[in-house]
Amino acid sequence: MFIALFLVVVLLLVGGIHWYLWKRLVKDVVTTRRGRRVGALVVTLLGVLIPVTMVGSRVLPLEQQPVLAWPGFLWLALMFYLLVTLALLELPRLALRFWAGRREPQPVDNSVDSSVIPVDSAGRAVQGTVDGQVTAVDSPAAGVSGGAVGSAAAEGAPVDDAPVDGGPVDERFDPARRLLLGRSLAATAGVLSVAAVGIGTWQAKSAPVLKRVPIRLAKLPASMSGFKIALVSDIHLGPLLGKAHTERIVRIINSVDADVVAVVGDLVDGSVAELGPAAEPLQDLRARHGSFFVTGNHEYFSGYQEWIDEVNSLGVRVLRNERLDVQGLDLAGVNDVTGEDVGDGPDFAKALSGRDASRPVVLLAHQPVQAHEAARHGVDLQLSGHTHGGQMVPFNLLVGLEAPVVSGLGTVDGTQVYVTRGAGFWGPPVRFGAPPDISVIELHRA
Repeated sequence: MFIALFLVVVLLLVGGIHWYLWKRLVKDVVTTRRGRRVGALVVTLLGVLIPVTMVGSRVLPLEQQPVLAWPGFLWLALMFYLLVTLALLELPRLALRFWAGRREPQPVDNSVDSSVIPVDSAGRAVQGTVDGQVTAVDSPAAGVSGGAVGSAAAEGAPVDDAPVDGGPVDERFDPARRLLLGRSLAATAGVLSVAAVGIGTWQAKSAPVLKRVPIRLAKLPASMSGFKIALVSDIHLGPLLGKAHTERIVRIINSVDADVVAVVGDLVDGSVAELGPAAEPLQDLRARHGSFFVTGNHEYFSGYQEWIDEVNSLGVRVLRNERLDVQGLDLAGVNDVTGEDVGDGPDFAKALSGRDASRPVVLLAHQPVQAHEAARHGVDLQLSGHTHGGQMVPFNLLVGLEAPVVSGLGTVDGTQVYVTRGAGFWGPPVRFGAPPDISVIELHRA
């Protein structure tokens, strides 16, 4: 019942957004019936494309998914930015209408001197003379009602191409000016949205930025100053990101000569059978003290136990609510909170209890929200991902409502938390304002 209700709400939301886009991008800028019908058909098909893409990404074989994923997810991103920009442009639209409303309408002199208008014996106004004979207008209303349709027909244009009746004319804001405003705002929204999606697509498919982040820990032994942890998250292997994506990430990580490699969840969006070959390059990761992995929420949608076994087989140790000693540093890892639904959730007590409190502890946990519990167990530094840095600005503002740290370094209840933006993407192949990254955490004694 809940799922059905959720789907209804989503469909209504998608439908409402597309109605708004039709109103601003078609109704406000197209003046013919045929044009509006074509626009309505296009907007309807694009609206249907979104749920079809969502369903197809779950039921189609992986190799067939890109056929829907590319157009469907790109339109989803473009729809989002059109919605945002058009909503923001409502402010100048309202301001211009308000300004027009304050203008005094120009007085119109409707008085007519009947003495200069000849009339015939039937009382009809004489229109003119031809060879000395007068001609009259039988019905003034007929001359008006013929309107644009009549003129269009006279010119040989089909009725469907005639201008649509815009309804009552607002004398304070004439139709021509209203049309110009609608077209100008629609063009502005279109250019800005296409630019955002274009730049975001380029960023999403580009190599992750390598960030070097110095972090100071009070308990860190002086001998470990400069200890490097290569941190990567949210690789998101799937229909649009495959083996070449993994190979590029491995090359970047291996270039930094890290002491430890930490992969903090959301490696895949599919089964081992589908994506096992794409993950194989992880076996080439090089670090002095090894490579480690903790589960993210997407592993629990993709056969988590199979992936745990697969990652372990690639030489990347999965930390499942456990810790180990690395040269006087406690390195711990906990499962993602999504695992609670299948009895495989995080166990901070198991991972952190009974340790020497004088030693620094670095915790690998997929979601930044887990930092609250980490702080209660005295964690010095938590390394996380999950947020994608918002992936598409201004989504970072919404992500910030849940995550205590969206990207970069922050502090939660006295525990330092560093959140990488991740190396891949989920859903739209677009990362606007939040480019992918791989972070090199350099630990220093405070």
